[in-house]
Amino acid sequence: MMLFASMAVTHRSLAPLDIAIIVVYFAIVFGIGFYFAGKERTSEDYFLASRNVGWFAIGASLFVSNISTEHFIGLAGSGATSGLAVGHFEWLACLILLILGWVFVPFYLRSNVFTMPEFLERRFNRSCSVYLASISILAYIFTKISVHLYAAAVVLERVVGWDPMTAAIILVVATGIYTIAGGLSAVIYTDLVQTIILLIGAIILTVVGLHEVGGFDGLRAALPAHYFSMIKPISHPEFPWTGIFLGAPILGIWYWCTDQVIVQRVLSAKDEGHAKAATIFAGFLKVLPVFILVLPGLIAFALYKDSGIFKFGANGAVLNGDIAYPTLIISLLPHGLVGVMIAALIAALMGAMSSVFNSASTLVTLDFYKKVRPDATEHQLVTFGRAATGILVVLGLLWVPFIKLISAQLFIYLQSVQAYISPPIAVCFIFGILWPRLNGTGAISSLLAGFVMGATRFVLEVMDKGTRFEASGVRWLLDMNFLHYAILMFVVCTVVLVVVSYMTPAPAREKLAGLTFATVDDKIDTTAAAVRKVSLRSETLLEHRLNIAFSAVLVATVVGLWIYFR
Repeated sequence: MMLFASMAVTHRSLAPLDIAIIVVYFAIVFGIGFYFAGKERTSEDYFLASRNVGWFAIGASLFVSNISTEHFIGLAGSGATSGLAVGHFEWLACLILLILGWVFVPFYLRSNVFTMPEFLERRFNRSCSVYLASISILAYIFTKISVHLYAAAVVLERVVGWDPMTAAIILVVATGIYTIAGGLSAVIYTDLVQTIILLIGAIILTVVGLHEVGGFDGLRAALPAHYFSMIKPISHPEFPWTGIFLGAPILGIWYWCTDQVIVQRVLSAKDEGHAKAATIFAGFLKVLPVFILVLPGLIAFALYKDSGIFKFGANGAVLNGDIAYPTLIISLLPHGLVGVMIAALIAALMGAMSSVFNSASTLVTLDFYKKVRPDATEHQLVTFGRAATGILVVLGLLWVPFIKLISAQLFIYLQSVQAYISPPIAVCFIFGILWPRLNGTGAISSLLAGFVMGATRFVLEVMDKGTRFEASGVRWLLDMNFLHYAILMFVVCTVVLVVVSYMTPAPAREKLAGLTFATVDDKIDTTAAAVRKVSLRSETLLEHRLNIAFSAVLVATVVGLWIYFR
């Protein structure tokens, strides 16, 4: 069934107060975008916000770049369907953000890179860079942009009855305008505003919902106990504990530590201390989605499970959990707060979309255009970057007519596709900084092996929906939980990387200066790039101690939550 069809039910009309709130939101966002449009001068200004952004703004941008409208639908929907277990991905992200800040950031800042493919090129070779840049751009266009638009259109149609196509077009154009105008500075500082609005709206709805259901005790009484248990058995079809604690971190390291959309924000930091503090702050923010996005799904199910809104399968499973969050907005919020919530949903979409536009244009400009035109001036790089963002906006618009063709099942495919592209990339980055002996030949072999494995699984999954495969080998491959498959891919890609590297010549040590733990103190060759002096001890002793203390508090918080909801 098409999800758009399932959402064609009663919606709310916006009152003048709601409309006023939404108009004010757009005015603030455009004001920030055009303010920074007049300040951009060089490619470093445009793509990395002059590398002068503080920890608070970066941390907020990391959070809102990750949270989009599909999280409002997907997390609440999973909460209504199976409980809090989907929150594992959020709390794991808290810890992986610490890995970004404490392990990867020093290498990224020291190497003076603008993009992740550029780092991979310095560590291995140009082929690895081209692979990562190409995969990233395609993934942004054909998954992230389409998923963001799909989810936003669904929610806005359900809540206020806006035509999905018209809403998608307006939001794409609006996001493109301030992203093109202001570059990363505009993206980061609008993200700061959008984080505040998103959190206010989501917290209000959660508080109202909890009050309606009789508080947390009332919620526990209304739902089965397994809804509040996060540690699931190995046989669980969606969240086996082995997949969560062994497979999900592979996806997490790829997303949080090597993906351009995320890392580009950290590269804009004033210094290493601010970069670390930003990841810690973002880690604390990532504790919240379980309570403000997953928990509302449980609340909606508790309130309306007997109302006929939810549909159930033969085994009693909820089939349309994606209506949970919009249903709460329609049913519980008065005028004024509906406007705040709509602004929060739009903020989530525009924050994530602008991050994708900006990061993809950075990859196109610096990993392709600058390689073809190495003598391009700073003005030409910025101009091309703006043009590339514009092209991405157009591609987003071309996607709009196809949004209604995305079924709920395909939405799941698009969400899980990262499990099929992330393991080989994570392997190359992790072992690349740990093991100097590994070389470019091994890395590209590992990336291609992972691509074949991921593409094979994805294609077979799609084909299996039409004609079920019965061969035992194919059935074993398809029935394996996608997180377990990510573990298998990680192991195979690691073996390929190591074996091929040892069968071919070792890289020259001078090429690895500053790029691995073993060569961390070697002098870096800066003849090919503008020198940016970044010291590993650029943070003060007080900042360093504070970062350690807050990191420890974050780890203790996450572990404590896991113990409480085990």
